Parts: sequence; C-alpha cells; structure tokens
Amino acid sequence: MKILVVGGAGYIGSHMVKQLAKAGNDVITLDNLSYGYRDAVKYGEFVEGDLGDDSVLDSIFRSGDIDAVMHFAGFIQVGESVIKPAMYYHNNVVNTFTLLDAMLRHDIKNFIFSSTAAIFGEPDYTPIDEKHNKHPINPYGHSKLMIEQVLDDYDTAYGLRSTCLRYFNAAGADPDGELGERHVPETHLIPLILQAASGRREDIKVFGDDYATDDGTCVRDYIHINDLCDAHSLALQKMMKEDKSARYNLGNGKGFSVKQVIDVAKEVSGNDFKVSIEPRRAGDPAVLVADATLAKEELNWQPQFADLKDIVKTAWDWETGFLAKQ
Repeated sequence: MKILVVGGAGYIGSHMVKQLAKAGNDVITLDNLSYGYRDAVKYGEFVEGDLGDDSVLDSIFRSGDIDAVMHFAGFIQVGESVIKPAMYYHNNVVNTFTLLDAMLRHDIKNFIFSSTAAIFGEPDYTPIDEKHNKHPINPYGHSKLMIEQVLDDYDTAYGLRSTCLRYFNAAGADPDGELGERHVPETHLIPLILQAASGRREDIKVFGDDYATDDGTCVRDYIHINDLCDAHSLALQKMMKEDKSARYNLGNGKGFSVKQVIDVAKEVSGNDFKVSIEPRRAGDPAVLVADATLAKEELNWQPQFADLKDIVKTAWDWETGFLAKQ
C-alpha cells in the first residue's frame, strides 16, 4: 500500500514508518519538525510541511494514489495543554480538520488516528475497556475526544473509515537501536528514569508514595513501541478489508508501579541513582490500566514485549547508544 504518515519524524511515527516500510509498503512522511527529527525518518519519502497547510496536503495527495493516512502529529503534553489550550485545539483539532477535508477532496477514505487514554479522564474502574465513560479532564484529552467524535460523523456522512487507537503509555525503543524516544522536554517516566541512571539527570522525582497501591506509588500500563505499531498495522489491514471503522484501547493489560519501574531500571542499567519523593500532582489517578481484550480478539494482536524488563532494556540500549554519539 501507499501510506501517508503525518508526524512520522516523531517517537511513535518514526517507528511506524520503519515497520510499514519493512513490510513492503510505500511510505511518505509529512512532518514540520517542530517536535520530530529529520534523521529519525530512515525509510521512504520525506516532506517537510504542516498538516494544516492545504497546499502541501494537496501536493502530496495529487502525487499518487494514497491508500491510507496515519496521523501521529498531535501535541501530547497534558500540563502544557492546560497552560496553552489554544495551541492544542488549533493543532489537534483545527489542523486535523484540514487534513480530513483534504483527504475527502482526494477521495482517500482510510484513516488511522493516534488517540489516548486521556479521553477517559479519572477512571470509574480498571482495567479500562472501550465502554468506559469518556470524561477528559484536560484540553489534551478533550482535543483527542473531539476528533474521535468528528470521525464518527465523517464516517456516517462521507464514508471516511477510521480506526482510533487509545494508547496508555507508549514505551521502549526500536530493538535494532535505530530509533528511540527523545522528547524535548521529556515528560515520560521510563526515559526520565533512565536519564537518571545514565547520569544525564541528577535524580528522578516520584510524585506521591501514599496512593492506595501495593507500594504507594502510581500504577501505569506500559506498552512497547513495536507492539503499538503492530496494532496499527493490523488495524489498518482489518479496516481496509472490512470497510468498517473501529475503536481500540491499547496496553499491556498489566500495571507497573513507579517504584517497580525504578527497580527494574536499576537492575537493567546496573546503576544506582537518587530518588526524590515529592508531593502528589493534581489529577494523577492511582491506577491506569488498559483492558485490551477487544484489540486482541478482533485484530489477533498479542504484545511481544509484555515483560517490563524487556521494555526497559530496549529503552536503556537506546539511551546508552544516544550518549555514545554525543
């Protein structure tokens, strides 16, 4: 197939581009490099441009028969979305409208959307399945849920099929060592911990150790980046074969506490580092774990990196390789 990957120079997008290309697909990456890296696009064609630019989109869509679009170009920082909601609504909502309308102009009707567990807000129960109430508590979550709702309407009105994949916590790195996670600023737990293990950060801060969990720290569901990409590929194949839209929650289905992640990082790296206990952050639920049963049943998807140590090991290999190049 010929697939446009929007945001393909970022963390998840670059891993997706590699997997699609390795499977024999013709891949075009569109990225404005505001958060992505040109050197992360190692496969297929690269176009520097913005998903909110009609002229760029029309040029790409006129260049050949695009079978599907995968959208990874959303802004993702929850805290930033609270401080700068206009920025999030403009990029995550308005620019996505521009992309969708360009697809319709060129009769492209297959769309994979990078969504988030943030659409569920404070959990009513865990693990969280697709039927869980959706009540996001920040502009980031609101922006993603808005697009899911738009996609429902575009399906009914225009026949634009979509699959929305709600990630819990993407983690790890390409086992080949080609790609990894390098957000600036970094906000994800595993790379932050590994930066402390490698000496790039003086400590790791734990926000609260008095939650109603086994060790008092928050529990989260970490899904390896390759497993995440596998689910996208399977979802695209199913959607195009059956001509039906779908929604899936993606996670390991297991929860790991902050303390567990720290202990595994110390074991994998062989290094000790300072851990600072800080007050709780507002809005941090004690437990967030996915029920990914539907994805496993309908997509025949099975995570290959279910063990936390395996996930952390790939991220540590990337961290040490990155440092060696500096």
